[in-house]
Amino acid sequence: MEQARKECILESAVHAFRRHGFKKASVDEIARQAGVAKGTVYLACESKEDLYYQALHREVREWVAESAKRIDPRVPADELLPQLAFATLAEIDSKPLVKALLSGECADLLPRWRARFTELRELCSANVVEVLKLGTRQGRFRPGLDVEAVGQLMLDLQIATLVFHTTGPEQGRDERLQRRAAAAFDLILEGLRPRT
Repeated sequence: MEQARKECILESAVHAFRRHGFKKASVDEIARQAGVAKGTVYLACESKEDLYYQALHREVREWVAESAKRIDPRVPADELLPQLAFATLAEIDSKPLVKALLSGECADLLPRWRARFTELRELCSANVVEVLKLGTRQGRFRPGLDVEAVGQLMLDLQIATLVFHTTGPEQGRDERLQRRAAAAFDLILEGLRPRT
């Protein structure tokens, strides 16, 4: 299958899955929106589940690429890290498939795809890992830091914030998130021990 046609199908799939979710989105609608026959959709994927995964993978790559643009090696990494986290958390509402991945909805919906969803979640921490590496080179973070493990832990903190603190009254939501994120970064960057 030619790449342009596959991209058109994936774009239509992303749109349909964003709007209707996995269960209610139909392959017929995706085909119609892409301007192809239903059978052509199945040339681009093995199943509706595979199409969902490919659409999700596309949105994750897009989200990671957008946030990568914020990484400026001239900025101290300990300033860059919270900026990156605030921005990606603020953008998550515009990426409902990524939000579903990070909140665990995807794994609950399609449990046999759990391992593949875990790989995608790891991809979501790529930019944090890059900032941690940058901070190590800049001398802002300690040498020998396990950047992969810390990157995953920081993603877990973002997910917890996403799951537990983006619901509730809309009024004051941004302030609540900012306050929690600021406290998390104080803890991450400064620790619990008294400063000497």
